[in-house]
Amino acid sequence: MGARPVTDAELAARLADAAGQILTVLRASGTLAGKPLGAAGDATADAFLIAALKTLRPEDGILCEEGKDNPDRLSRRRVWIVDPLDGTREYSESRDDWAVHVALAEDGVATVGAVAQPGVGLFRSDAPPALPEPAPAIVVSRTRPPAEATRVAAALGLELLGMGSAGAKAMAVLRGQAVAYLHSGGQHEWDSAAPVAVCAAAGLHVSRLDGGPLLYNCANPYLPDLLICHPDWRERIQAALAAE
Repeated sequence: MGARPVTDAELAARLADAAGQILTVLRASGTLAGKPLGAAGDATADAFLIAALKTLRPEDGILCEEGKDNPDRLSRRRVWIVDPLDGTREYSESRDDWAVHVALAEDGVATVGAVAQPGVGLFRSDAPPALPEPAPAIVVSRTRPPAEATRVAAALGLELLGMGSAGAKAMAVLRGQAVAYLHSGGQHEWDSAAPVAVCAAAGLHVSRLDGGPLLYNCANPYLPDLLICHPDWRERIQAALAAE
């Protein structure tokens, strides 16, 4: 009998994990530091992931932060959405709040995803963890916390928890470090596709801030806002967002 075909979810997890290991070895080598390390990490992980996807899923489209966008993806119903190094600044500063994102969007929905956060864990949509009781916090950008999050935190008696990578922030909710990850002010599809697929599979609420759906493989990959939260907190958070 032949080997069992690798599922999309298994492929996403294996590629994200391998890219994370490559990045960890590169940083540990000590040959680069600061911005040159971040640039080398982006390029190295990008080359590995894109080559692997083109070889292993040649019929699918690809949307990647580092590569030139190919409009041919718009005619594909299956598109891999990749961020080879989410949190380049944190990676170059020897922090652990960076991640590798590998997701598959089918007909505009992020159905499969893996987020590799070396030193923390490998999170995958085909093996979602049970949701723990969340800490009373909202995780936000450590450099640009949005005004909406500040307002919601004040209304609901929550703390703000600053963190780097979008993937790290989303996984913080998955791990129970916060009730929600709230973002406004601009992102792109590769920032959220894999985290959204993983979080949705675990039963977390995922949407735009206004409650609308998160759509992927759009002509313009800009995706300005995002809410990932524990389902028990969704109504309270959205009510606080809607309040003037």
